[in-house]
Amino acid sequence: MQQPHRLTARDARRVAVRAQLLSRPRPGDVVEAVRELAHLQIDPVNAVAPAQHLVLWSRLGSDYDTGELTRLLADRTLVELHGHIRPAEDIALYATAMAGWPVTLPGREGLLGWQRHNAEWVAGNDRARRDVLAHLQAEGPTPTGGLPDTTEVPWRSSGWTHEKNLGRLLDFMVARGEVAVASREGGQRLWDLAERVYPGVPALPLEEAIAEQDRRRLAACGILRPRGPQCPTESLDGGEAGEEAVVEGLPGTWRVDPRYLDGAAFQGRAALLCPIDRLVFDRTRMGQIFDFDYVLEMYKPKAKRRWGYYALPVLDGDQLVGKVDATADRKAGVLRVDALHEDGEWSAARRDRVVAEIEDLARWQGLNPVLPAHLGGE
Repeated sequence: MQQPHRLTARDARRVAVRAQLLSRPRPGDVVEAVRELAHLQIDPVNAVAPAQHLVLWSRLGSDYDTGELTRLLADRTLVELHGHIRPAEDIALYATAMAGWPVTLPGREGLLGWQRHNAEWVAGNDRARRDVLAHLQAEGPTPTGGLPDTTEVPWRSSGWTHEKNLGRLLDFMVARGEVAVASREGGQRLWDLAERVYPGVPALPLEEAIAEQDRRRLAACGILRPRGPQCPTESLDGGEAGEEAVVEGLPGTWRVDPRYLDGAAFQGRAALLCPIDRLVFDRTRMGQIFDFDYVLEMYKPKAKRRWGYYALPVLDGDQLVGKVDATADRKAGVLRVDALHEDGEWSAARRDRVVAEIEDLARWQGLNPVLPAHLGGE
């Protein structure tokens, strides 16, 4: 029986950074980046830049052209599924679960409670589901507001989806493989029949598909817990992919992609990260591996924010070292940096590297950086 890999805290950080394409060399293009990252989460919040574009800029630098992502979605090289941009061929990993929705997950004897509830709600609105399909068959791509809403059973929730009946129905129709996002116009989703959007790729058997999802998730993250929160659309764990590892100073075991234990020299760099960047998205994992304190504060009252409305985590080498409180003021043509929060004592060289990233972020968007005085601003 193979013994677990024994990693230092620095080893674990470097595995995570390399896997997320945040070391050198940078990926060659958008397609390579998306395939290596497995997916891009879509978030239209534009305080600095939409999440999908900010994540790609962090990997590709200011040569990244946002129009390239739009073109790749238009020609179906990439597709949108469950609010994430993925390589079109990866639909094969989800097709079996879609066709059998809801499916019993491997290792379980039956459906989970939330799965049964969702299926019963969709069944109660079957006429509305068929009305949506008939409209799309006849009319083609349509925004949500242009679709018929004949739902009869309201969606009950303690969250923001409460009584968002048509929106929830569309979410479940995506999960069933019936409809898909054909494109977006101004951030608004246009829906069409899934068969017109997704490529006709052969579906994998369910257990094989789930194992491959785990493998790609681990490859994109480098190191993950074997078990984590179960989410309806995207898990946060590595399952049985990779190999077992223990990390110095941390309890329990991890799964690690052995490709990143190849002994290659680590070539770190500085990067500014989107608040929902995958390196920091799982805040528990982030805290354990990077010993970093961070939350997105846009939903907090201004008086209770420590770092800013949309503060960007700062990576330098293999460490998360601070936050940049920045806002893109497009009317004024500036990227305004209100604060640079330094965790611990920074060297002048580190500060220079981070300022260079701020300037690159501004240049990429065609803005002028406005920095605090101690960073060279006026």
